[in-house]
Amino acid sequence: MDVTTLTNHQIRLAARPVGLPGPECWEETQEPVRAPADGEVLVQVLALSLDPAMRGWMNDQRSYLPPVGIGDVMRSAGIGRVIASENPSFPVGGLVTGGTGVQEYCLVPANQVRRVGLTPIDARLGSISQWLNVLGMPGMTGYFGLMDIGQPKEGDTVVVSGASGAVGQTVGQLARIKGCRVVGIAGGPAKCDWVVNEFGFDACIDYKSGPVGVGLREHCPDGVDIYFDNVGGEILDAVLKRINRKARIVICGAISQYNSTQVQGPKNYLSLLVNRARMEGMVVLDYAPRYIEAVVEMSGYLRDGSMKSREDVVVGGVADFPATLAMLFSGENFGKLVLQLAE
Repeated sequence: MDVTTLTNHQIRLAARPVGLPGPECWEETQEPVRAPADGEVLVQVLALSLDPAMRGWMNDQRSYLPPVGIGDVMRSAGIGRVIASENPSFPVGGLVTGGTGVQEYCLVPANQVRRVGLTPIDARLGSISQWLNVLGMPGMTGYFGLMDIGQPKEGDTVVVSGASGAVGQTVGQLARIKGCRVVGIAGGPAKCDWVVNEFGFDACIDYKSGPVGVGLREHCPDGVDIYFDNVGGEILDAVLKRINRKARIVICGAISQYNSTQVQGPKNYLSLLVNRARMEGMVVLDYAPRYIEAVVEMSGYLRDGSMKSREDVVVGGVADFPATLAMLFSGENFGKLVLQLAE
């Protein structure tokens, strides 16, 4: 293949959003593709992972990663196929995962392989969309957040917000495998039914149908031992009222707050003191050297059917990224949100 005949379409950050990201935040650009030099790898991006964390990366503020710069290609994890290579670790035709960015082609210099996290993947362990879900960053987040911070014990009651989403589905299914009682929180009867009937949760509370506190009293009569928080806000406060002594609260995300100009912190935080409980934040990048542990274990669960992986795949081009990203914040997606660019 003469890669120099290809054109790379990209989505770049044009402005920092206030509230929900609008069309003014994005610029679509294009540039010719260059053949890789010594040590470089050229990847055709097949699918992109769309995650709530993207909203935080757009803000110009201190975080666990530098903000995306104005004019830079929007940060995103992706799955791709190597189409040209001058790096023996990445042969042509191989599938890889890494921080490809929102673009059709990603040229990775030799000294950027580790920073981008470019890693070969084994298609025998899961599909491309599963490698962006249970076997990808969301699955790693759910696995290490639950196992290392939540420290589940058989018989624990585990509550998971965002239960039908990418991280939540992994947390809940893994907790069930470890012998816990699992209660999800999700939006709408269809998502709640799926969480119970397909993912095997013991119950699921529909936060759109009434106060979450009522559902917690019904489904967690003996309190909450582990809370895996993906949403923050009022739901976090409701769960804090129900925690048991020595409870563990895993702070993974706060999607209810990402587009708010007035962030709501926890009002019931003194419940941590009264119950000698622990609340701890987690960033999955801290566990990168151990990802293989989680991939080996959870690919086995996928293979034997004890764990399922649901993705909401939008087929389109990079121009569809802004509208697809907006699905995350409206709750429109059902499962892990993926933008498929090519096969």
